[in-house]
Amino acid sequence: MAVQERYDTRPFGPDITAGMGVQLLVLEVLCRVSGLGTIGWLTGCVFAVATWVVLTVALRRTWTTSFGPANRVTLARTILVGGVTALVADSFGRPVPVTVLIAFAAVALILDAVDGQVARRTRTATPLGARFDMEVDAFLILVLCVHVAIPLGAWVLSIGLMRYAFVAASWVLPWLRGDLPHSMARKTVAALQGVVLVVAGAGILPRASAFTAVAVALGLLVWSFGRDVAWLWRAGKAADGTPVPVVPERAPVGLAVTSRRAGPDR
Repeated sequence: MAVQERYDTRPFGPDITAGMGVQLLVLEVLCRVSGLGTIGWLTGCVFAVATWVVLTVALRRTWTTSFGPANRVTLARTILVGGVTALVADSFGRPVPVTVLIAFAAVALILDAVDGQVARRTRTATPLGARFDMEVDAFLILVLCVHVAIPLGAWVLSIGLMRYAFVAASWVLPWLRGDLPHSMARKTVAALQGVVLVVAGAGILPRASAFTAVAVALGLLVWSFGRDVAWLWRAGKAADGTPVPVVPERAPVGLAVTSRRAGPDR
């Protein structure tokens, strides 16, 4: 994992506070332009406050003196995800502008390829930045699953919940916390989830086609997770000195949400 070099000496507090302010401004614009309702507004506000609290606590625990350029890109993505979250929450009580929702989600997914590049080129990659990036990805996928589940069914939620189920399982099974090697296939499967959910959520495909596309994406995700879990199990047994079957040379594939900052693709 790359070691962070200080990009500047400015405290990180203003960045996070400014991010929350921009989030509230985006919600206000959605209210005036897209007719965002009370439920959406309140959900967006809760998201903004929760983001501010979690980031502040996490940064203070790591003794970080600079927020860094890559984290600012990820924070911008977080603001877009907040807008998506507000619109999806509002959609349960009233029609929402799907075009705006999908545009926010698409830009957030595109910027996922930017923050990692910025971190590497400015040599500001950190474990915290990688985790921040990964959690934003995971939450966006979950919210998109909620949106797509409305027309296609609750089974779609399994895509967004799979990563959180894995994390919960790792609390009970420590061997699931092991590091995984780099895998482009894992990244491809992870990226595919967002693309498929955005296309399905846009309503541009017939229902049957959207159903099939999301089902295929889910199948690939299950396969991906399964391969990684199997690899981690073998690695854990090997560490305990227990004889295990020969592991194929090909790198394992899995763990839905990837981070492009540094270290293994998890």
